[in-house]
Amino acid sequence: MALFDLPIDELREYRSESAEPEDFDAFWSKTLQEAREHDLNAHFEPVDTGLTTVRVYDVTFAGFGGHPVKGWFTLPAEVAAPVPVVVEFVGYGGGRGLPHEHLLWASTGRAHFVMDTRGQGSAWGGGGGTADPVGGAPAFPGFMTRGIDAPENYYYRRVFTDGVRAVEAARSHPLADPARTVAVGASQGGGISIAVGGLVPDLAAVAPDVPFLCDYPRAATLTDRHPYREIGNYLKTHRGRTEQALRTLSYFDGVHFAARGRAPALFSAALEDQTCPPSTVFAAFNAWTHDDKTIEVYDFNDHEGGGPYQQAAKLQWLRSRV
Repeated sequence: MALFDLPIDELREYRSESAEPEDFDAFWSKTLQEAREHDLNAHFEPVDTGLTTVRVYDVTFAGFGGHPVKGWFTLPAEVAAPVPVVVEFVGYGGGRGLPHEHLLWASTGRAHFVMDTRGQGSAWGGGGGTADPVGGAPAFPGFMTRGIDAPENYYYRRVFTDGVRAVEAARSHPLADPARTVAVGASQGGGISIAVGGLVPDLAAVAPDVPFLCDYPRAATLTDRHPYREIGNYLKTHRGRTEQALRTLSYFDGVHFAARGRAPALFSAALEDQTCPPSTVFAAFNAWTHDDKTIEVYDFNDHEGGGPYQQAAKLQWLRSRV
């Protein structure tokens, strides 16, 4: 696929036309307040994985609605004092997988917490184990339109709340240093990390790669590729609901969370990415408010983005930050 979006000079200046709801902050303040009425109840159970250089814990904590959410917490085997912690969110359809799939960050001497995504974990990787017990109105298969009838019902209200609670759970471990907490993720995981970066004011850094869930009005009309196409397919059947759907989505747009980002940030974008078009990524990056922000651009890549090259870039970038 050749370049299909804006030229790079225009991408660097692009600003989203997504309208921020007047009650955006109040909506999220109320959502998180309700979630915190439930005891976090984070449990770390040691797991015998056969790995000798790390210690692994099977984690359960209370997410949105007090619902149990799973995760893996991995530490370097010899750690005896608090270390930085990297909280990771996974891509669309995936789950936390198996512990040996997540060894990079513990190999750097940091703790690593990977959150399972509720209701997902059945499309790729090692699977997941977190249910989404909340029902909803009719939706197109997938997750993008679940509860799209109202912000209070929308699927990503639960997921983003789980993400905030995952940071709180990771920080609750005695060998995690709360002051040196980083949020990372790619695609959907990148979108969740942006939301968490806007909702948790004291993160040390945020690193979203080719992030999903940004600039919905443009994304839904620019690409035919799923998952954004789920929105168009829903509206193709539910004629006349475009305004209502876009209003709901505006409460979950990475652009608005980015405007509240208070930590250093490293983004990445791929200029041939049809899944998360580069203009939607730049929309969030350009809205990010912290002065210490960088974006790595991969000219001839699709949604794989920088892959291992971006992992190397993150390792270098984080050296001076956590």
